[in-house]
Amino acid sequence: MSYSQTPPRGLITIIALMTMIGPFTIDSYLPSFPAIEAEFGITRALLSQSLGFYLAAFAIATLAFGPLADRLGRRLVILISLLFYIAISVGCALANDYSTFLIFRILQGIAAAGGLVAGRAIIRDVYSPQDAHHAMSRIMMLFAVAPAIAPVIGGWLHALFGWHSVFYFLALFASLIFLLVFFHIPETLDPSHRQSLHPLKVARIYGRSVIHPRFLSLIFIVAFYFAGMFLYIAGAPTIIFDFMNLGSGDFGLMFIPLVAGLIFGAWLSSKLAHRWPMERSIKLALTLMLIGSLLNLLQSLWLSPMIITLVIPLMIYTSGIGIAMPALTVLALDCFPENRGTASALQGFVQMMANALVASIAVPLLSQQASHFALGQFILLAFALLIWWRLPKLSTQQT
Repeated sequence: MSYSQTPPRGLITIIALMTMIGPFTIDSYLPSFPAIEAEFGITRALLSQSLGFYLAAFAIATLAFGPLADRLGRRLVILISLLFYIAISVGCALANDYSTFLIFRILQGIAAAGGLVAGRAIIRDVYSPQDAHHAMSRIMMLFAVAPAIAPVIGGWLHALFGWHSVFYFLALFASLIFLLVFFHIPETLDPSHRQSLHPLKVARIYGRSVIHPRFLSLIFIVAFYFAGMFLYIAGAPTIIFDFMNLGSGDFGLMFIPLVAGLIFGAWLSSKLAHRWPMERSIKLALTLMLIGSLLNLLQSLWLSPMIITLVIPLMIYTSGIGIAMPALTVLALDCFPENRGTASALQGFVQMMANALVASIAVPLLSQQASHFALGQFILLAFALLIWWRLPKLSTQQT
């Protein structure tokens, strides 16, 4: 397809579906944890590493996909990564021991990174800053459905066909997105903006990124507050099975309200995109996250673990994420208008590496008591607030 900077019909929906691959890959197999542990003869802590390694591989792969998207184009990167993801998902389903399963999960993380990096770059290619904020908010609304329905779908598939079917489903879902991209999404990278893949050139671009105070501040704010939510996603098996004494069909009780907050926040962010400066929206978002985190900490210290007392603070927290994420993403990408693929890659790397550390280290360490999870969330948000407080006043006038 020829190069285009006119948003094609259905672009936002297709990009949203593409971003849903990540949470589907993370959340859909959570209800199957006990069955996978039993089949492979492993512990919960060891199986949790399959999530941590997936996220680490995803994070590292973004660093490669960013320059590739800036050189080869967004469309080609997406199509190749989707084909790889489809094959690897089938490999996960066919794995007959944990070592093989873990290797395929690592490869799955690599494959899933391409669509996220190139998809975000497409949005900024074809929209102005304010319109991109609005588009990102709409994508967030659709994307947010994934963490709610992924464990529910995974639970249904597990109950009907066993845990292997979850990974066949992921392959089919990626196949649908591949067809949508192939037939409906043109290339959006201006040929004059294609960048060199020479190692020194790529290193120079990343070098500029890692010494750019404003860019680093923006992406670490996102990484810390999102990790505060991801702590509960990665720890869901412990919370649902151990703290709440619920079953594999009950994940929706926690995930649906959590995601309802995300959707509401993203909807509100889209309404505010052309009315408020981005800085004001971000301040509102961080305030909501602080309120939600404090309420969560207090209820965990004073009350016995219950779904109703847990989900209300989490809904407040995730509504703040829904408001903040679109604005902060656009501001970060616009720090490097000629290298948005690379900027998107580094943003994805930091966020996913933070999530990997949460899944691999924080969840096992905090899994003794529900209050430990709440304290962990509060500490992660405190780091985000500290960075925001030290960040110079953000200008809404973007390049």
